[in-house]
Amino acid sequence: MTEQQLPSWADPSVSPADLDAQGVSRRGLLRRAGLFGAAFALGSATPALAASGRPRLGGDDPRLAYLVGDHHVHSVYSHDAKYTFSQQAQAAAKYGLDWMVFNEHSNFGHAYYGARMEHAEIVRARAENPRQLIFQGLEWYIPAAEHCTVFAAPGPHETDLLTQFELAYDGKLLGYTEGSAGATDTARNEAHAVKAIKWLAEQRRSGYVDDVLVLANHPLRLGIDSPHEMRGWRDAAPEIMIGMEGAPGAQGAAIPSLRGATSIRGEYENKPSAQSWSGYPADAYLTYGGFDWATATVGGLWDSMLAEGRLFSITTNSDNHRTVFDTWKNGDWPAGQNFDNTGKLPDPVNTDTPQPGSDFWPGEFSRTHVGVTRYGYRSVMAGLRAGRVWVDHGHLLDGLDVRVKRDCDAGRGVTLGGRLRVRKGERVTLYVTVTSASRPNPQGILPELAHVDVIRGAVRGPVSDRDTWQAPDTKVVQTKDVSGRKGTYTLRIPLTAGDESFYVRLRGSDGKRHGTGYLGASVDPHGPIPHEPGNGDPWADTWFYSNPVFVDVTG
Repeated sequence: MTEQQLPSWADPSVSPADLDAQGVSRRGLLRRAGLFGAAFALGSATPALAASGRPRLGGDDPRLAYLVGDHHVHSVYSHDAKYTFSQQAQAAAKYGLDWMVFNEHSNFGHAYYGARMEHAEIVRARAENPRQLIFQGLEWYIPAAEHCTVFAAPGPHETDLLTQFELAYDGKLLGYTEGSAGATDTARNEAHAVKAIKWLAEQRRSGYVDDVLVLANHPLRLGIDSPHEMRGWRDAAPEIMIGMEGAPGAQGAAIPSLRGATSIRGEYENKPSAQSWSGYPADAYLTYGGFDWATATVGGLWDSMLAEGRLFSITTNSDNHRTVFDTWKNGDWPAGQNFDNTGKLPDPVNTDTPQPGSDFWPGEFSRTHVGVTRYGYRSVMAGLRAGRVWVDHGHLLDGLDVRVKRDCDAGRGVTLGGRLRVRKGERVTLYVTVTSASRPNPQGILPELAHVDVIRGAVRGPVSDRDTWQAPDTKVVQTKDVSGRKGTYTLRIPLTAGDESFYVRLRGSDGKRHGTGYLGASVDPHGPIPHEPGNGDPWADTWFYSNPVFVDVTG
């Protein structure tokens, strides 16, 4: 598909509700690309950015529109899922997703049979529905650790890349799952994971595929992704291994009376095992406001990585296997067939009776918003790599635009994932433009944002202890009460550049569940908290998070 340039004018056929103050809209972008349709009419409008100013010391960013997606979706080509490819794609269209990744579980049946059958479906769907950007991916069992999404740009080798990778580097297929401290094969297994990421980077450098990305999935669910492993993956090829799920899928797991008295959002119901990294506290195995402890803890693991001055992005997604309150079940196997010799489950059948499930449909609850300059597959991947990402639950916001700018500059400044160069003592302003939710979410609730938190952390460079999971100089520095504010509005927050470089990131919620953050009130006075087991209605506790902007202070 040819990628389309973002227009620099407003589309006169787009309604005023879809435009920001600068006259650029996501829907206008899609229309100019010739891809506007009923599926996208259901998507949220997202404000884009102001016209370009002259380049200055602090840098400048392109015009952006945000596309909404999900990088973690399963179908009958995964051994433990349920839905057909078309059921998932139709749900994604219904809930307004612009892009999605089918990342089926590694399995010999998948490598030998399923990946190619699924690819044929993807190719047909791309041709029949060009307004949906559908990536083929793989859920990689990382040697000695958990899972990752691996996905490639469309091209002649996208499926071959994934199957070669699966057979050569998957921990489950190789039996390289051991990660216990002191085990004789742990060091080998960890090294194989690093080798795998370097191999992917080489396929991109050689031109075998146009692009490939990796994101760690549900990193603290089992506690087997240690800080030193995550840093090792990032450092192996930071242009390939770009981040992690800030919030896992399975967000419906703790809807009251659904799965029992011990259920937790995200299915984070595990205890430390022999494979778990021993430095994680017991509270790390829970979700906080539906977000992974590594992300939700201000001054925690995510911040400790950002404090090195290197981007590591977060996402959120559905991890859809089995949707809550759904009435479909897996079909029966014909005699002599199984997943290992077919690579595909039988199509599901409707029972008219609710079946067990923890997940939401793609786009129904969890959304990852990626800033792009053109409409297309490679642009989505470029936006993810650049860190132009914010995430929300429950359709909490229609739009978010973040800029950091020197007060003496006339340009737009720097947005999410970017770097602003300033001189010591210069005045800098953080501009946060919010577009409130304009329509009820799929639960029938009109979400209302209650507050926006500004989180700031010092950048100190690479850590000496690769298992460090705390950033002691990161804290919530301001909270803006935005209760009752509607439409599009901009918060202007002054920041002064001190003696050292720093980063800022944002967080906010509907204000329904708060408590002292994990590292104390002086760090985070009203952060997300765990819900009671079995009592975690996700629609009543929704948050947004943004990627950071880095501010590099020069002498």
